[in-house]
This record gives sequence, structure tokens and C-alpha cells, in this order.
Amino acid sequence: MVRYSKQPFRELVRSYGVDIACTPMILADVFKESEYGRGDFTTSPDDTPVVVQFAASNSKDFADAAELVAPFADGIDLNCGCPQRWAIQEKIGSYLMDEPELVRDMVRAVKGRGIATPCSIKIRKHPDIRTRTFCNKLQDIQANCERKLNWAIRHTIEFVRRAEATGVDWITIHGRTRKQKSTLPVDVEAIRLVKETATVPVVANGGVFSLKEAEELRERTGVDGI
Repeated sequence: MVRYSKQPFRELVRSYGVDIACTPMILADVFKESEYGRGDFTTSPDDTPVVVQFAASNSKDFADAAELVAPFADGIDLNCGCPQRWAIQEKIGSYLMDEPELVRDMVRAVKGRGIATPCSIKIRKHPDIRTRTFCNKLQDIQANCERKLNWAIRHTIEFVRRAEATGVDWITIHGRTRKQKSTLPVDVEAIRLVKETATVPVVANGGVFSLKEAEELRERTGVDGI
């Protein structure tokens, strides 16, 4: 959670039994270059397992930051989901959803350093992904909808497969596009499709405000975590 999930917040939620806690998104270039920037991340022996999430626009920044934090983290995550305008302008966050080769290279760079700490990515659903619920109004448009569905699914699935090919250890998917407001419901079908395709664990993100909603989302999608 942006700005919130620093060490005191992580300690609080751990008291409620969460399995894994994550840091806020940290800028990899600032983290690697500045002691002040690294001060954004604090931890303790009880702060485990903890996943450190970085935003990066190139392989070197991401790998350098990952190498620095690896001894103090249980996982390293690349944010490909931040929808804020400033992030897109900086070519980080959800900007990377249009750059699958760059994401592949970034994960590959971390793995190439011999960093044993697991490396994951957080993505959003592709803006053009559609589900069959949109294709049941009129029979004469169903075939066209099905073609659009197949194209959109292939686009998102190809992104996931490229990441898997580099050895990514798990994938978190937020069930909204970068342009959708958080008040809109997540696309459960899109999350399910990613889970069905992926060979690594998949974590669902978005639209969960209670334990009941978390359990329902897991049941409907089959994901490995919420």
C-alpha cells in the first residue's frame, strides 16, 4: 500500500496473522544511489517474510537495488501496476505493461546476478482484455466479441509467459486496468484466466475489503494468495 505499508504497519498487520507483508513501492534508482533513499526501507528480525517492491525503468537500476536489499528481504517484486500519471511519465509502474521485453530483461538481470531471493512481478490486466460476459447480448455480434476476447487474452497471457520464461517466482495481478477507478469491481474472469495459464503461483489483488471477500475471490479464481 502506497505510503502505508512501512515497518510499523507491517508489524500491525502481522499481529492479525497475515502470511506475507510487502513494502510500499520504492524507486530503485533512488534506493541504489542514496543512503537517504535507502532510509525508506527499515526492517527487524520479526519483520518476516517481507517482500520489497521496487519501481524501475531499466534492468541495471532494478538489479542493483535488488542486490542491495536481498540480504534483508524474503522476496523482491517489480511493480508493473502503479497507474499514477507521474509513474507512467517516468516509465515505471503500469507503463511496463506495454513493455514485456523490458520486464523480461529486468527479471533476467536479477536472476543473472545470482540473487537467491525470489523475484516476482505485479501486473494489471491488459486494457483490452474482455470476458465472455460482454458477448452474450446479441447472437450476431458474438463471433466478433469472441475474436476480440481471444486477441486480448493472448496479449495478457503472452506477457505472463514471457515473465515465466525468465524464471519469475510468482505473479500478482490486479484485476483492473490502469485507467479504471478503484471504485469499479475487479475483473474476476481476467484473474482466473491468468491463474489457469500460469505455471507459477498467482496472487490476486484489488477489491478486497474483508476476509469474506478474500475467501470468495480465491474460490472464484483458484489463486494461490490474496
